[in-house]
Amino acid sequence: MKFLIINGPNLNMLGIREPDIYGAQDFQALQRFIYDCCLEEGIEPVLFQSNHEGAIVDRIQAAYGEADGIVINPAAYTHTSVAILDALKAVAIPAVEVHLSNVSERESFRQISYPGMACIKAFVGLGFEGYRQAILYLKDWLQKEK
Repeated sequence: MKFLIINGPNLNMLGIREPDIYGAQDFQALQRFIYDCCLEEGIEPVLFQSNHEGAIVDRIQAAYGEADGIVINPAAYTHTSVAILDALKAVAIPAVEVHLSNVSERESFRQISYPGMACIKAFVGLGFEGYRQAILYLKDWLQKEK
């Protein structure tokens, strides 16, 4: 089983950017956490991070026929990107959305998730643990679908 794990803009700044919201651990720690979670579950992880919307769209499209599932934290593009939504819909790879912070308790503009409209589930406000929950959920969902 192969999962594409996508992290959007500014997540590469973890540990520096608003640690009271996103935590003190850096992006490398998040990548190690995700990688270890996948390996524990027998999943091949493909990790990708970009600050550019088009690069994220390109990577989603490239996953067609290659990835069994997608875990995506679109970050700020959550609230603006119909392009990422359309890419997820186009490839029709089961996807789970993740957010480190609890976006439902934040600013009003963060209350809509365009990419989330193409996802089977979302995990928000759990910090790094949200990625583990997303990986486990997606693995279980895929196994039930087979």
